[in-house]
Amino acid sequence: MASNPSSKSDNRKASEDKKKSNVTVGYFQLFRFATCKDIAMMATGCVCAVAHGAAPPLMMLVFGMMTDTFVGYELEIQELKDINKMCSNGSIYWRNGTLYLNAENRTFSCGADIEAELTMFAYYYIGIAAGVLFLGYIQIFFWVSAAARQVQKIRKIYFRKVMRMEIGWFDCNSAGELNTRISDDINKINNAIADQVSIFLQRLSTFVVGFLVGFIGGWKLTLVVIAVSPLIGLGAGLMAMAVARLTGRELMAYAKAGAVAEEVLSSIRTVAAFGGEKKEEDRYDQNLAAAQDWGVRKGTIIGVFQGYLWCIIFLCYGLAFWYGSKLVLDTQELSPGTLVQVFFGVLMGAMNLGQASPCLEAFASGRAAAKTIFDTIDRKPLIDCFSEDGHKLDKVKGDIEFHNVTFHYPSRPDVKILNDLNVVIQNGETTAFVGPSGMGKSTAIQLIQRFYDPDEGKVTLDGHDIRSLNIQWLRSLIGVVEQEPVLFATTIMENIRYGRPGVSMEDIIDAAKEANAYNFIMDLPQKFDTLVGEGGGQMSGGQKQRIAIARALIRNPKILLLDMATSALDNESEAVVQEALDKVRLGRTTISIAHRLSTIRNADVIVGFDHGQAVERGTHSELLEKKGVYFTLVTLQNRSPSNKSNDALSDSFEEDFDQRRMSQGSHRGSIRFRSHSVKSCEFVPDAISGGLQILSSKDNVISKDNEREEAAPVARILKYNQPEWPYMLLGSLGAAVNGSLNPIYAVLFSQILGTFAIQDVVAQRTQIDAVCVLFCIVGVGSFFSQFLQGYAFAKSGELLTRRLRRLGFQAMLKQEVGWFDDPMNSPGTLTTRLATDASMVQGATGSQIGMIVNSITSLAVSFAISFYFSWKLTLVILCFLPFLGLSGAFQAKMLTGFANEDKIAMEAAGQVSGEALSNIRTIAGLAKESAFVDAYEELLNPPFESALKKAHIYGICFGFAQCVVFLSTAASYRFGGFLVQQEGLSYIYVFRVISAVVVSGTALGKASSFTPDYAKAKIAAAQLFKLVDRVPKINSTTGQTWDHFKGKIEFLNCKFTYPTRPDVQVLNGLTVSVKPGETLAFVGSSGCGKSTSVQLLERFYDPDEGNVLVDGRSSKIISVPFLRSQMGIVSQEPVLFDCSIEENIRYGDNTRSISMDEVIEASKKAFLHDFVMTLPEKYNTQVGAQGSQLSRGQKQRIAIARAIVRNPKILLLDEATSALDTESEQTVQVALDEARKGRTCIVIAHRLSTIQNADIIAVMSQGAVIEQGTHRTLMAKMGAYYKLVTTGAPVS
Repeated sequence: MASNPSSKSDNRKASEDKKKSNVTVGYFQLFRFATCKDIAMMATGCVCAVAHGAAPPLMMLVFGMMTDTFVGYELEIQELKDINKMCSNGSIYWRNGTLYLNAENRTFSCGADIEAELTMFAYYYIGIAAGVLFLGYIQIFFWVSAAARQVQKIRKIYFRKVMRMEIGWFDCNSAGELNTRISDDINKINNAIADQVSIFLQRLSTFVVGFLVGFIGGWKLTLVVIAVSPLIGLGAGLMAMAVARLTGRELMAYAKAGAVAEEVLSSIRTVAAFGGEKKEEDRYDQNLAAAQDWGVRKGTIIGVFQGYLWCIIFLCYGLAFWYGSKLVLDTQELSPGTLVQVFFGVLMGAMNLGQASPCLEAFASGRAAAKTIFDTIDRKPLIDCFSEDGHKLDKVKGDIEFHNVTFHYPSRPDVKILNDLNVVIQNGETTAFVGPSGMGKSTAIQLIQRFYDPDEGKVTLDGHDIRSLNIQWLRSLIGVVEQEPVLFATTIMENIRYGRPGVSMEDIIDAAKEANAYNFIMDLPQKFDTLVGEGGGQMSGGQKQRIAIARALIRNPKILLLDMATSALDNESEAVVQEALDKVRLGRTTISIAHRLSTIRNADVIVGFDHGQAVERGTHSELLEKKGVYFTLVTLQNRSPSNKSNDALSDSFEEDFDQRRMSQGSHRGSIRFRSHSVKSCEFVPDAISGGLQILSSKDNVISKDNEREEAAPVARILKYNQPEWPYMLLGSLGAAVNGSLNPIYAVLFSQILGTFAIQDVVAQRTQIDAVCVLFCIVGVGSFFSQFLQGYAFAKSGELLTRRLRRLGFQAMLKQEVGWFDDPMNSPGTLTTRLATDASMVQGATGSQIGMIVNSITSLAVSFAISFYFSWKLTLVILCFLPFLGLSGAFQAKMLTGFANEDKIAMEAAGQVSGEALSNIRTIAGLAKESAFVDAYEELLNPPFESALKKAHIYGICFGFAQCVVFLSTAASYRFGGFLVQQEGLSYIYVFRVISAVVVSGTALGKASSFTPDYAKAKIAAAQLFKLVDRVPKINSTTGQTWDHFKGKIEFLNCKFTYPTRPDVQVLNGLTVSVKPGETLAFVGSSGCGKSTSVQLLERFYDPDEGNVLVDGRSSKIISVPFLRSQMGIVSQEPVLFDCSIEENIRYGDNTRSISMDEVIEASKKAFLHDFVMTLPEKYNTQVGAQGSQLSRGQKQRIAIARAIVRNPKILLLDEATSALDTESEQTVQVALDEARKGRTCIVIAHRLSTIQNADIIAVMSQGAVIEQGTHRTLMAKMGAYYKLVTTGAPVS
């Protein structure tokens, strides 16, 4: 098997995925998991929804008849005012007994009992209401419960599928992301296949039936109304297009600003070192200005279009009533009631069509979410752990062999981890893997467990390629103890039992005894039933490790893999655990990876790894002879400089290892969070996955805290918006006018109905024309007021957003560097916060104020009108308002969905899935996937059952909310009829009061639907203010400065830990000094604190104990900008900004403007000038993002030129030539020697040849200096430095 095609096919798959990613899932495919029962329920739900949709237009028919009744009654009253007329036998007679004929020679009917007729209408209404209640309940209940069942099924299938995926897939999909998919994406699918469907159908049905009612009642008027509606549609369409385009532009402009922020925050150390904060703020702000302009344009255009829409609607009212009244009075094709029925039927239809569109949005996001979910469900795992295929060997000896194995991690295909690795591991022997971090040791172990398949070559067990063996069976042979063992949140007994299901208590006790864990377990109050806490958090490191060993032993494994099993422990626990491990190794094939070499000294075979190859193998003493990788590690780990001979060396080794705490634990820690250099990028991904776990558990804590954020007081938000008060005043004025439009509409509408009862034809005509003209005037007025509201609030809101973003960015740049190490403050998170928090705050000012003013004026005006015209009727309607308000709020809530309650119910299942996904390696190693799948499915049941219960409640509420409208109409008009007949109230007023109050009720509902934005805004503002108010630990504004800066540096007994890893002592009593103009070189293995000392000098951090003195003054009292301005730094991977070479060099000194001559001078000193002159654009050549357009040597020389331009007194060189090939290295080295002249210099070197001429060489180990002196004195000492030089071994 020369090569495994999977990697190639993967790349192909990736490219196909890209093509496919534009293709969404077809809508009906969302229902692919529906059973016949579900389909039947959904079909019934559809029928009910369609029937329900027909109810409101049918109500218009009743409403039309009712209008005719009122108008007839009014005419009769007017006729009977004449004393000479009387009513007899249902017609009007003159007193002398002749029949009364009106102007058109028609008789006049009379004597209608208006109250009886209205009672009849009220019954109709109640009937419709009952139907609506029933239909609404059925449609919602059926759809919601059918959806709940399908989603339950999708969740199970998805989780089961995810647990089957190979580990490589998890490297590319973070646990956090998968967990959100399980919750959010599946909820989105739920929204797309649940109640929204029935509501969509119901609205469509209203649209169709509304138009039918219109056409049947009066086709001419319907056509006129329809003829105008394209104008409305056109306006809405244009607005959507314009808004989309402008939003795009605004996002692009903001993306540029975001890119600046991301670039600055991810290279914060460089920005701080060169004092570029002010420069970056301005650069960010320039990009914000562009985004702000687009935002204002967008707001203005929305205002214009909203105005246009309202204007058209009012003009349309005017036209319809004018033409309708012609049909009623001139041709008498319509009665007044039919006019109302036609007009409102069509209007209602059109409105419902508009309201159906939010449902389409839910469908679209459901389809998009389904894409990722279904893709995962349909994906075939490359290594399927549930598969039954593969051989199970009868007898296993335990010989493992790697044949020419080449491998890269799927998540980083460009980094070769194993390069043609050949290793033989004999059965029954203990083989130790040693070598620096990132050389492929842990990877080899993961290949044995078949977490990954090699790209080329093969791994064999007893001569069988492990790819041909059954996975579950293979993993059952292997016991693993990791550096950071993962325990599950259950009891100690259950944790041990995870090793092998169905073992007896005796077995568990034996395993615990073998692992030296029995005694400490019996000391615990609950003994084996003690809960270990989330991730084993209640146990100490040593206890966790021993439980993990017991778990590995209970499997009675043939093969034992120890991945730095004792590294994270203190000496005492280490001795105990080591003893346990030595006991259990006997007779098993054991592979041990260790960084404390004392722990593997007595291994049968030691294999030295370097760059993914096994470069040496042999016993401890053989390898010391070879003077290779192992020898280097031994030398560096040895702190006692006195020994001459090898044997003495290795003996002293033992003792001093036991004092040694700086272990691979810290090493891996340093990999995880070291953000100041790129050194750590080539490291082991199991450090990455290990890291993930830690992060994810931390993240949960973080996000929970955030949800409880105190909301910020509105007053403070408004204070930031203070300069815009004229805009806000104008906007509020516009909003007030807009708020009063609806009540004014109610007055005009009732006025139109009133004109039909005027007998004088001329007066009737003039009044109708006057009302129609008023409609037009109101329309034009609304155009301007909407525009005003839109523009003014957009302007004030965008200015506020920009101001807050700038403030937030300034606050971030003020923080000390240690703040950025916290994963909560990673560049990505911070840029997102700048983007979202600031724009969310707009929700509390800007348009929100407009909405509030709008609603308040609407309410005030409509109540003023209705109390003025009939206080009795107003009070009756007010009784219904709470219900109407409830119904409005309920519908607003329906649009946002009931997802939140379900989310809480899902939390228990979410914890299981979260625990499973973040610890997938451990679970795979124990072959325990199915146990977690079962546990998860078990926990899905309670939320599923409660969802079915909720469906009932939800259905009833929905039905009730819909039928309340009908009931309130019935009651109000019935009482109105009573007032008309008994108290002679004009029927015009009945219509006026009812429509005014109902209109204002809906306005209330609208306002309540805007509250979520408001709450979000206050929380976002609180987060922003928290950042702005934070006082940085290292204050950059105050401190001493002085003239003749000399550059004398002393480190006095410095102790230091990184704030994100307080348990790892990085510097442990560092004491070293350097005189002005001298060069100090630090030498030592990686992680011993060399770079850290430079960061203390730059004052990115302050030491926990001890002092850094510069010219005899403590660095803590010196002004930070002043101190940094005296230093130039060149690091291993220099950070360049995405601009031209010239600008990058000028970045060296941001306090003054630098002339071109200085730039050229500096680049000549850095041996850069000649190379730049060969480029077509010369100094204006763009370097690309992070300098990607240039080679490493070129980048390095630009960085040196940048440091020289500063003309610093102190030059810091952090492995400045490590990344280069030999040729560039020589050029750069000459440039550096040139730059060092006359300056104090601190060099961190990895090739000893580069520092032989330093004035002081300090050899560091575990955060302290073990020897120092010149090259010659140290060589004479024959200590650690001498060994390093004579063997030519690499240092870091």
